[in-house]
Amino acid sequence: MASTISAGTTIGTALNMSGDTSGTLALTASSGIIDASATTGALTVPTGTTAQRPSSPVEGQIRYNTSYKIIEGYVNSAWVAITGSFSYAVSYLVVAGGGGGGKENNSSVSSGAGGGGAGGLLTNSATLTAGATYTVMIGGGGAGGATSTNGTNGSNSVFSGSGITTVTTIGGGGGGASAAGSAPGSSGGSGGGGGYLTGTGGAGTSLQGNAGGNGSTTDGGSGGGGGGSSAAGTTGASNIGGNGGAGTASSITGSSVTYAGGGGGSASATAGTGGAGGGGNGDKTAGPVAGSAGSINTGGGGGGGGTNTGNTYSGGSGVIILSVPTASYTGTTTGSPTITTSGSFTILKFTASGSYTA
Repeated sequence: MASTISAGTTIGTALNMSGDTSGTLALTASSGIIDASATTGALTVPTGTTAQRPSSPVEGQIRYNTSYKIIEGYVNSAWVAITGSFSYAVSYLVVAGGGGGGKENNSSVSSGAGGGGAGGLLTNSATLTAGATYTVMIGGGGAGGATSTNGTNGSNSVFSGSGITTVTTIGGGGGGASAAGSAPGSSGGSGGGGGYLTGTGGAGTSLQGNAGGNGSTTDGGSGGGGGGSSAAGTTGASNIGGNGGAGTASSITGSSVTYAGGGGGSASATAGTGGAGGGGNGDKTAGPVAGSAGSINTGGGGGGGGTNTGNTYSGGSGVIILSVPTASYTGTTTGSPTITTSGSFTILKFTASGSYTA
């Protein structure tokens, strides 16, 4: 049964003190101070792992964190280290949104539009500081172009926070249109494919992606394929659209998944295929056979739009994935990531912008 101790009462060995308990603890009414100076032992504070922190903490609480081997306190609505600091390494995959495919003009089947470039991709590790909040921003896919216009570039994805170098991946370049003069593909994380006749492929970003393929320069026009994170898009040939460049396989989730493939170019006879990693297929305009958009949350580029289908194809949205040692995982996130485990790691897959507090 718990006992009530009145202010001003001298407390003997009833309190749990380790070591020498021959002294006394005095609770002073006027100051509210507990004086333990007469003892030579130690006071044991509550102890537990990061996962065992109080579910509804109160400002000023103190505990020993066995996961981090630190004494921590709850201050300004966050657990902070009182004795030094603690950090741990996480692996990350950051993929930007893919570019939208370009669109042919509507006057001739002898034209082709370029596929959208894949979103930029970076994967590495970073050291997070306990108590700090890290932000993830997911880039959206670019829209497919209207008639005779380029696709829109995808948006950047960003992983940032205290003590780490901000990781920014660049949105994929839009595919080039088949218009007067034949538009080049746009530059981006990976470049968009060029439009028929004189359209050149857009440039990719170093370490993040590759260039798009050129549009064909022969009769029976076709668009170039959008670049992928591990390979360039191919150049269109007579009546054959360029294929999208391949993406990059990652096992950060525990199984191999490929991300950031480029979109295929459109053509009159044989459309370009999307690159592995979510790239969309181009339109076959003589037929017609519809193409496809880049897959969501892969950063895949959209396929080139054809003359007769009336369709346009957007790029796929990006994704950010963190692999956190389960022993250090705090369980504090925003943005509703998908949470799974793989071996001794907790996997956070963000498909919408949010945050993780280490």
